[in-house]
Amino acid sequence: MAQLLLLHLLAAVVAPLLVRLLHRRAFLVLAMVPATAFGWLVSVSSEVRAGNGPTQHLTWVPGLGLDLDFRVTTLSWVLGLLVTGVGALVLLYCTWYFHPDDDTLWRFTSMFTAFAGAMLGLVLTDNLLVLYVFWELTTVFSYLLIGHNPASSTNRRAAMQALLVTTIGGLAMLVGIIAIGVNHTYSISGFLSSRPTLDPVTVAALVLLLVGALSKSALVPFHFWLPGAMAAPTPVSAYLHAAAMVKAGVYLVALLAPAFAGAPAWHVLTVGLGLATMLLGGWRALRQHDLKLLLAYGTVSQLGFMVAISGIGTRAAALAALALVVGHALFKSTLFLTVGVIDRAAGTRDLRRLSGVGKRLLPVSIPAGLAALSMAGVTPLTGFVAKESALGALWDGVQDEAPFAAPFGWLALGGVVLGSILTVAYTARFFWGAFATKPGVPATRLTVPHPGFVAAPLLLGTGSLLLGLLAPLESTWLMPYADQFSVGARPEALALWHGLTLPLALSLVSVATGVLLFVARERVARAQSAVPDVIDGERIFGHLMRGLDRGAVETTAVTQRGSLPLYVMAILVVFVTLPGGAALVGGTVGPVRLWDSPAQVVVGTIMVAAAVLVLFARRRVTSIMLVGVTGFGTATLFIIAGAPDLGITQMLVETVALVVFVLVLRRLPTKFTRHPESPVRSWRLVLGIAVGLGVAAIGLVTTSARNQLPVSEGFPKEAYAFGHGKNIVNVTLVDIRAWDTMGEVSVLVVAATGIASLIFVRTRNTRLSRATAKNLPPTEPARGTWLHGGRTLRPERRSVIFEVVTRLVFHVMLAASLFLLFAGHNQPGGGFAGGLVAGLALVIRYLAGGRYELDEAAPFDAGLLVGLGLLVVITSALAPLAFGGTILETTALDLELPLWGEVHLVTSLFFDIGVYLIVVGMMLDIVRSLGTGIDRQVAEEASDPGADADEAPAGEAAVRPGEARQ
Repeated sequence: MAQLLLLHLLAAVVAPLLVRLLHRRAFLVLAMVPATAFGWLVSVSSEVRAGNGPTQHLTWVPGLGLDLDFRVTTLSWVLGLLVTGVGALVLLYCTWYFHPDDDTLWRFTSMFTAFAGAMLGLVLTDNLLVLYVFWELTTVFSYLLIGHNPASSTNRRAAMQALLVTTIGGLAMLVGIIAIGVNHTYSISGFLSSRPTLDPVTVAALVLLLVGALSKSALVPFHFWLPGAMAAPTPVSAYLHAAAMVKAGVYLVALLAPAFAGAPAWHVLTVGLGLATMLLGGWRALRQHDLKLLLAYGTVSQLGFMVAISGIGTRAAALAALALVVGHALFKSTLFLTVGVIDRAAGTRDLRRLSGVGKRLLPVSIPAGLAALSMAGVTPLTGFVAKESALGALWDGVQDEAPFAAPFGWLALGGVVLGSILTVAYTARFFWGAFATKPGVPATRLTVPHPGFVAAPLLLGTGSLLLGLLAPLESTWLMPYADQFSVGARPEALALWHGLTLPLALSLVSVATGVLLFVARERVARAQSAVPDVIDGERIFGHLMRGLDRGAVETTAVTQRGSLPLYVMAILVVFVTLPGGAALVGGTVGPVRLWDSPAQVVVGTIMVAAAVLVLFARRRVTSIMLVGVTGFGTATLFIIAGAPDLGITQMLVETVALVVFVLVLRRLPTKFTRHPESPVRSWRLVLGIAVGLGVAAIGLVTTSARNQLPVSEGFPKEAYAFGHGKNIVNVTLVDIRAWDTMGEVSVLVVAATGIASLIFVRTRNTRLSRATAKNLPPTEPARGTWLHGGRTLRPERRSVIFEVVTRLVFHVMLAASLFLLFAGHNQPGGGFAGGLVAGLALVIRYLAGGRYELDEAAPFDAGLLVGLGLLVVITSALAPLAFGGTILETTALDLELPLWGEVHLVTSLFFDIGVYLIVVGMMLDIVRSLGTGIDRQVAEEASDPGADADEAPAGEAAVRPGEARQ
């Protein structure tokens, strides 16, 4: 099962390439991915029916209970068939839906395939935490698919609305999952089979899970996001409504129902809100003129119906609910795909402008008619079988007064009948609006669709008929799910005929009344217009979002005043007040040893002296150098304490910080502006002393509070036994605490991107163009050219000695960085330190030859290097899964290479290579942002070319007349 998900992931990755090679035919190739999963699910159908479906277990993060557990049950098997089968047909349909010149297909194909994989993982997983991961992945991918056209404000607004609503429900669901995992288990099968006591924590957790389910399936009060999602392309709407996303909430209710259908608040949230949603969606559908929007409100109504029946909690209701899910997937996908064909053939979805379409599009109107009859619950379609089964389950509940008292049973039965009447009415409105010949409306001009374009709706519509005729056979496959329930008698098999029963009579009444409602549609429209929208979920949501935005603006206006010193002071005040105050008031300090070596005293004295001298420095550069002394002093203390790795890294980081500060200072005044009488100076002095005391107090208290051996006591042994390295620090970073390192490098990627976005408004590309190179002054033969970019500098700004030294040490520094990278597993070093050394080598090239020299040294995009590094990190983390290992597992390989000898290769080296690339890319982005970016800004601000030369910053070329500005 994990292999099927990996197949979807790989297909999503290569989809843009397939589109580039095959254009729209790439959909045909991608359709084989869900089709393969569909075939595998069909192949295990006998095992699932027998109750011993396939299972799979992969250890992921055992400390969090986060394991990749998969299990195929009757419920997940049915949903999996719908997800993969409908998904394959929708991808096939996309081949003819999109225009040949659509330049967004590369993104759409990738997102849709990943969406299908996430939905498949959601229904197959047996771990609550993994379920939540897939749950949120469907949210993200649906957001990207709904916002398929970012240029359209409608798409952006609909996508954001869907994302916010479903994410809010997902966060509530996450809290419930954690509560269940902490108090019980994260295993879904284990949790359901244990039937835990309904204590307050468990009940609250179940309610939170239901909130997530209701928001995902667009039930009241979250119903408004789904009609707005119709801004998405029609294939997305078909898949979203029929087999993915919104079905996730129904799946979760059906998953929990066997064990918790009688829990407090269960029936109110499922049956109560489900019936309210069914009625509201049906009522709203009757007033729609857009065929797609009509079907969207119909989906809202049908989702309420399915959730209500799933939440009843009897055997008969369980069988009916699963039959409803299958029937809805078939008829709703058919109808949405039909709307797409009509839209492409007629150029409109407005039912008031369509006329005579049915006779001229018989390959579409016939399967659409079958699907519409199924949605209305007309025999012999599968929708009739499912609806009659649902009415029968409700009638049994009324007679047995189970699972709720008779008055509520009658209310539920009446609500379903009324909702069915509305369903028949809006179904008739849809078919009439799409295919009928309307008096006074000219015949719609049509283009004949490609036969392949109508294949998917034809197959799905025919499926609604065949499944209805084969209802007894269908029930044998669905019955194992119903057998999990303990309430109610074992239901009769699904069938087209159960005799003259009350459910049959109610079904006939609903069809007849619905038809009458459609015939009197003008009167119904007038009645609807007379009823005010007292409660409009979308309007309420809009008011809430506008209020939130206004509050954010007001809060920002108060707290963000544009003063960096004020922000820093606020942070430090909180630090002193909370953790510092707690340490001073409630902490205890044990015996203190002032120093271990006289060298520490010397270094510490120098650091203190430098910190004090900063207060008296008049020049900014002087203050930065003095602050740097404290940083290099810290590195020296690390080395004295026997921590060379920390010392090397601290020195490199401090050097980079100095370079960054100096680059930034070029845009600031040389000296500080002094205000001797200002009280702010006194407050800063007091705050600085308080911060120092707070840090000292926290350090003393925390080190004295330890009463257990640190976890690092076992690191030396584990580093060599499991990490296969002798450098404990490096093995900790790339193996023992590799998850932390992944988070840290992700922060580096975000930081590098943020820095670049602040400077490079248009593009990151700053390479020396050929046009500029041709305009460079000729090199003087007597002087030679040590650095190519040096020719862009005026003679008085060049330093031949600096250029020579740079030319000599650059490659040495790169070699040293590679040594630190490859030797770091057993000696001091590592990818982070090596990346910093390589970055400093690029800084030297920039300082010696200017921005053009930097681009000659690194002729590639920094963002590409950062992205490549992150890809290497993630790939090296996931690679062990392909060989039966766990994520981030380290393996040692002993190789014998010709002319080299024995090589001891540790797989975590590839993780470190990714870190190396990220750090180098980040350094390149910093230099190009704060170095060459500022250089260009200075040159662009100067109107006179001569001024460019005079005002050009250190290390930057003057822009000569005729020279191309980049």
